[in-house]
Amino acid sequence: MGNESLELIRHAPWSSFVVLFTMPLTIEVPASTTNLGPGFDCLGAALRLCNRIIIEVDVNERPAPAIVSEATELFFSRTGEKRFPIRCSVEGDVPQARGLGSSVTIRLGVLMALDRLTNRRLPREELCSLCAELEGHPDNAAAALFGGFTIIASTSRRVARFDIDPTLKFVLFVPDFEVKTSEARTVVPGVFQRQAVVENLANASLIAAAFASREYGYLRGAFLDHLHQPFREQFVPFLPKVLRAAMEAGALGGFLSGSGSTVACLTLSDGKEVAAAIAAAAPEAHAKTLIVSADNDGARFL
Repeated sequence: MGNESLELIRHAPWSSFVVLFTMPLTIEVPASTTNLGPGFDCLGAALRLCNRIIIEVDVNERPAPAIVSEATELFFSRTGEKRFPIRCSVEGDVPQARGLGSSVTIRLGVLMALDRLTNRRLPREELCSLCAELEGHPDNAAAALFGGFTIIASTSRRVARFDIDPTLKFVLFVPDFEVKTSEARTVVPGVFQRQAVVENLANASLIAAAFASREYGYLRGAFLDHLHQPFREQFVPFLPKVLRAAMEAGALGGFLSGSGSTVACLTLSDGKEVAAAIAAAAPEAHAKTLIVSADNDGARFL
């Protein structure tokens, strides 16, 4: 950064900002797959598929995209720190609006950068809560921030996390179309039959037990959901045959990742047979398949 830029910083309304942090910050934030079928808004896992969020002070004070300005406004209003403008750019491999937490990678990256730039040092739980507020649900935020497999209680925001063994593979079926979370939530009912809720509780408990114990055999048959997937199937009509093909190829099971359109399948094999089977099951989706492991590190500065 040249002398002219430094002078702009010193004489800006936010001149108390520490000039030492005028170099860009890069935060790597993993993708996340959530719900895992029956764990609606509670369960998530971070994936080794990342975006890199590059944040720097914007001496020219140009308008920022809404997703960035909303995160900066929330951070400054909640912390009381003196406002300053930033510039944000995104690099990486997380597909947008495919149920893999792409929006969280940006929001969380902005919040973490502002926390570092102001030297506020917020607890990670508070950063997670701020990101969840922006998202409207906490599951992607928890998984992306803490890494591994996470369980988050929506009311208390308490998070339990567990490392995921690298032998467990996530085979992702990523169609060539988007599903907006806001639209997908409109089709989910507000009232459910008791038996549907009981079965979901049992299956979500099995999933939690499997990840906590690393006894992944418990996952077989546990991804069945009655609360959101049957209603969101209208957006991803190929979901049943993709899940069926995955099971026939040896997968432990699969589910709609977040609100879709990605379908995630889990396997203890190398994933290649499962990937080939699900690709062949729904050619009309024009999907790409990815085989990834879990990310146990969570969001981090580079």
